[in-house]
Amino acid sequence: MIAEVIINRTAKKLNRTFDYGVPKELEDLIIIGSKVLVPFGSKDNLEEAFVVNLKEKTEFEVKDIKKLEDNLSDKQIELARWMAKRYFCNVSDCIKLMLTPGTRTKEKKMQDKKIQAVYLKKDIEEIDFCIESGKIKSEKQKRVINFVKANEGVTIPEIEMITDCSRAIVKTLVKNGYLELLDKKIERDPLKSKDIKKTNFLKLTEEQENAFNKVKETIDNNIYKRFLLYGVTGSRKN
Repeated sequence: MIAEVIINRTAKKLNRTFDYGVPKELEDLIIIGSKVLVPFGSKDNLEEAFVVNLKEKTEFEVKDIKKLEDNLSDKQIELARWMAKRYFCNVSDCIKLMLTPGTRTKEKKMQDKKIQAVYLKKDIEEIDFCIESGKIKSEKQKRVINFVKANEGVTIPEIEMITDCSRAIVKTLVKNGYLELLDKKIERDPLKSKDIKKTNFLKLTEEQENAFNKVKETIDNNIYKRFLLYGVTGSRKN
């Protein structure tokens, strides 16, 4: 199976399809509208691309798709092609409008944020011994260590805010080998904080129903016409 893909780039010269082989393990998963990662360029860097067509063979020598990200529907791809033609823009730009907010940049992994988190570097018993033996004398250092013991993975700003100790205290403990800073990835879910509920169909006003029926009639009869909807802001034209 061969997939025709459009590379997710804004360059006009890339506003065309490229052929890639579909690995056997992905043949039942990849559809028109799939977002995939493909080797592109002389260095085989992985680039995000969108599958816009599937076919049995190609006249070119092709590389294989490396990874499947997620899928769009046929109708979304069809709409993106129409938009690109209608508004003279790249198909990839139109496809990105169909994606969930927060996933539009190349490789969703780039949307995940990395922060530096604070962890204990020594065993708790060893740290307790250092405190009891007086090796760690500073009350502020003790306060920070006790807080991290109970809350490993906190950030420096959180330590500063809750323990009322400065960043310098944390860095001293890191320098002396009691604490360490490690990268921690924060998975971003752009819809997590939104309460999304399925709504019932809204009842149209008489004017809205009249406008809707006129547009629907032309669509049902495959008649292509332009309609101008007039209404003040907030009158539910959409």
